[in-house]
Parts: sequence; structure tokens; C-alpha cells
Amino acid sequence: MDPVRDRDAGGRARSARPRDALGRPLPYGAEGVERAPEGVPRTPDEAITEAQALLDDGRPFHAHEVLEDAWKAAPDAERQLWRGLAQLAVGLTHAARGNAGGAARLVARGAGNVAPYAPAPPHGLDVTGLLGWAAGPLRADRPFRLRAPGPPG
Repeated sequence: MDPVRDRDAGGRARSARPRDALGRPLPYGAEGVERAPEGVPRTPDEAITEAQALLDDGRPFHAHEVLEDAWKAAPDAERQLWRGLAQLAVGLTHAARGNAGGAARLVARGAGNVAPYAPAPPHGLDVTGLLGWAAGPLRADRPFRLRAPGPPG
């Protein structure tokens, strides 16, 4: 007999367990962090802004969920870009969880997927900066910036 599985409103298997800031499941009844809602239609600008806020808050797993939604909704010409951004966020998640090997593999994949967009990055993304981040040391306290910081003041 199959164990009873949590299901979302569409009937798909989806864990209802709370999660910590790094996306690790917690026991039922534990207090987790608020999850980024999945399947929410966002403009590219909204996805970038929300994902950056989550990264800045030390929640790369949740940023990955936002970027994954954008990947699934992206036009064909941008799918690899959004996939790569989601992979960078998952790589940072693995680094924060202490999985250096997994972090390095995912960041390398993510960098490979965003690199073709460096000559003409869409949506104001700082692809060159992301590639520089990906080439540096992978540390949980070193999140990436999706866009270059604006001019001061």
C-alpha cells in the first residue's frame, strides 16, 4: 500500500511540510519560513526583484522556486537563461547546506546556461557579474546579484 502523500490543489504530489530558510523540510507542526508561492505568473522584472529579495534575505532555495517559475513560463529564447539563474540559486543553496560538490556542479551548469546571454543580457540582468560570481568562491554568505547595483544616491 502506498503511503498517503500530500497533494496540491491540482492533485500533484507536493509536500505540505514546512521548510527552513534553506528549503529543508521540517517536521509537520514545526514553524518554518514562508515559502515563495509556486506557479505564480510574474513578469521578468517581478521575478528578478522577488528572487533578489529572497537571496538578500539568505533564502536561495526560495529564490530558486521563483526563478524556476520564470523558467517554466519563459519564451523559448530565454528558457536556458532562467534555467541557469535557477541553477545558480540551487548551487548557492547547496553551498549553504555544506554540499560543496553539489554546489560546484550546479553553479557550473548555471553559469554555462547564462553565459550565452552575456553579449546582450535581457531584463537588465548582469550576466557578466553573475559569471564572475560563479567563478569565485562558493560561500553561503556571498549571494549573487541578478542586476548590477544602480548609481549611488
